[in-house]
Amino acid sequence: MSDLSSANLKLHGHSIKEKAKELGFAACGFARAEQVDEKNADFFKGWLKKDYHGKMGYMANHMDMRLDPRILVPGAKSVISLAFNYHQKGFQPSGAFYKISQYAAGIDYHLVLKKKLYALLQFIQHKTDAGPARVFTDSAPVLERYWAQMAGIGSIGKNSCLILPRKGSFFFLAEIILGTELPYDQPMDKDLCGACTRCIAACPTGAITAPGIINASKCISYLTIELKEAIADEFHGKMNQYVFGCDICQNVCPHNTRFAEPANEKDFEALPAVARWEKHEWESLDKPAFRQNFVKTRSPIARAKYEKLMGNIQMASRAG
Repeated sequence: MSDLSSANLKLHGHSIKEKAKELGFAACGFARAEQVDEKNADFFKGWLKKDYHGKMGYMANHMDMRLDPRILVPGAKSVISLAFNYHQKGFQPSGAFYKISQYAAGIDYHLVLKKKLYALLQFIQHKTDAGPARVFTDSAPVLERYWAQMAGIGSIGKNSCLILPRKGSFFFLAEIILGTELPYDQPMDKDLCGACTRCIAACPTGAITAPGIINASKCISYLTIELKEAIADEFHGKMNQYVFGCDICQNVCPHNTRFAEPANEKDFEALPAVARWEKHEWESLDKPAFRQNFVKTRSPIARAKYEKLMGNIQMASRAG
């Protein structure tokens, strides 16, 4: 048991959530650090067995850590799950031929959120002994959506994105795993999708094979970012002009069309190239310009590398 009394534990949890809000996080919840339940562990293993992870071999690595945060962070007792808004509606020119996913409009979120996570951890450590602690944002074998649901901040939708009630799904997820107990929140097991299947119907490549099940090897985000080789001809004409990432299944989601609000984080506002470039500027991009506009600006687009981005552009141009 924690050395904090029940009342102090509750007060400590409240102060953490208030600090998270001050740092710009839209949601913060606490879950007990323990082994992932059998149902979700089997689901993930089955997903891998079907090769739905494509060529993302790293997804099968460190299975013990992925299924138990106490192995990833020895001595862990709690998982703090957080969500940060990145919604950037209308960030590209009207009628833009080549499309970029909203999350990649500004500066790489890993850099932005890590600073905020360390600030929150420092606050916690100042208040009490946090024990062993690490921060994560899509950077380690952590089942982020599972822990977000266990911490009560959202529910996983049919497109496999985490949906925050009355806020939508345009959120980055992050975690602090630490060695102190917290007043744990109730898991969110509510189905927020109901009978809606708009995301499934809208996916042009058929990547959503069933509610909540994604064949990533068919997902446009995977094809334009994770897949290092040329995109197969079977996807010709199905990419909807996306050359980095994809927002289709989120754009049609009623939770987003009704509730999504623009992000307030300056670092996520569209970089000049993303916000202003027309068709010919993307097509004439050379390596020096790629480094200047995407590498030096710390854009997520730099992750694709120059050759991959140009291959994506060439495929999209043929479809147009």
